[in-house]
Amino acid sequence: MAQIRIENVRKEFGAFVAVRSSTFTIEDGEFFMLLGPSGCGKTTTLRMMAGLELPTSGQIYIDGEEVGMKPASQRDIAFVFQMFALYPHMNVGRNMSYPLLSQGMSKSDAQKKVIEVARILGIEDILNKPVGGLSGGDRQRVALGRAIVREPKAFFMDEPLGALDAEFREHMAEELRALHDRMGATTVYVTHDQLEALQMGDKIVVMNHGVVEQFGKPQDIYDWPATKFVAGFIGSPAMNFLDFEGMIGSGANSVDLSGHKVTVPRTRQGAKGKLTLGVRPEHIHFNDKSEYRGSVIATEYLGTTQIVTLKTPNGEVKARVPSHVSVTRDERIGLEFDARTLSVFEADKGHVLVSEANEGVLNHG
Repeated sequence: MAQIRIENVRKEFGAFVAVRSSTFTIEDGEFFMLLGPSGCGKTTTLRMMAGLELPTSGQIYIDGEEVGMKPASQRDIAFVFQMFALYPHMNVGRNMSYPLLSQGMSKSDAQKKVIEVARILGIEDILNKPVGGLSGGDRQRVALGRAIVREPKAFFMDEPLGALDAEFREHMAEELRALHDRMGATTVYVTHDQLEALQMGDKIVVMNHGVVEQFGKPQDIYDWPATKFVAGFIGSPAMNFLDFEGMIGSGANSVDLSGHKVTVPRTRQGAKGKLTLGVRPEHIHFNDKSEYRGSVIATEYLGTTQIVTLKTPNGEVKARVPSHVSVTRDERIGLEFDARTLSVFEADKGHVLVSEANEGVLNHG
């Protein structure tokens, strides 16, 4: 398997900059997620790691070897695409054995390897079937099998579950993570689905407009977003943003929100002007004693919980509360925030004002 290191990698397509000075390390055996919206540069980054695109500048290392200018055939990696890229004129077994035979392995050895991998994936009963008549899930397993039989240093996957329906996609995500844990292979996985990234990844890079906004463990990125973009992109519903104007000094542990003092994690730098308080929906609680209030606009029942949307002096917020909590439209409710979980951002630049609680986990470009 392999460690993969990206150092100051940049990719330009004419005047368009697709990736801007990206730097991060994928450790040996990690399940690593490249996450972001369409056009953020995540697929271009993956293609550069795989050798399908050459970087304009910067270095790419696989197991300590600089491979930035080497073609894909010389990197000992396997690529799994969203659309499977299977050979329609071959059956399942021949699709899986093709990369082994093309490398000079004997037919008998290739067949043994294919059967071994097919058992792992649970597709040994369809080895003689044509790929054209298979379900999306089985075709995806065949595509994975064709990659696995080669035993490459790393697997690169570009939205591999994107063509599946939602229910089966979740099932395949669980299978894919279990397969990774069994094999211990280094896996780099591109997705725009933040729930998929949080569910499957050991580490996540969040990208936006070609920039690495944040890099770290899923829990750290969720709890301590480095930018407003990350805070708004990660989580469902996303983090609430309450805008206000004022000043917060270095070492301060409170802000003034429409005349109400709100305790926040102690800041390591000061700022003044337009600021934003960020709070997750599950960290908002109803408290009649609180003077900071919001008016109920709507409710959304989710079984054990409900999402209550409220209008406040600083903007709308969504609160995730138990479903048994009774609220009515236009009711004014006192709101209380979990102080240790709050973030304060510079409204214009979008960067978080770093606190002692999240120092060391932030990494943004």
